[in-house]
Amino acid sequence: MLEPHVRRVLDGTSIAHLATVLPDGSPHAVPVWIGSHGDRIVFLTGPGSRKARNLHRDPRVAVSIAPADNPFEPVIVRGRVVEWLDGDAAWEIIDQLAAKYIGQPYSRDLDRVVGVIEPERQTVGIT
Repeated sequence: MLEPHVRRVLDGTSIAHLATVLPDGSPHAVPVWIGSHGDRIVFLTGPGSRKARNLHRDPRVAVSIAPADNPFEPVIVRGRVVEWLDGDAAWEIIDQLAAKYIGQPYSRDLDRVVGVIEPERQTVGIT
């Protein structure tokens, strides 16, 4: 279950940084659009992107968000990608994220999928 403060930050427009594990075991972090979907976390990516390939091999993920309204109270979530959505189900979520971040539907020029994260640990603030 997402903690209320975590959900509030996820539903805002702060850019998240998503960390995955490269094949050699080193970290790979990239900025992503992110949001909540029920009690899970969603992000979009290309189906062949480095992060998607990393997560298909090793589903562990860490997400870091510095909220725009208070960057000194970051949100950090660790979990696993438990599902990949494509087709209409993915585009519904992608368009919701695009509306939040850019105020319009996402371009259909590129293939996109949605990764669904099951949060395992949620931290608010610097620890």
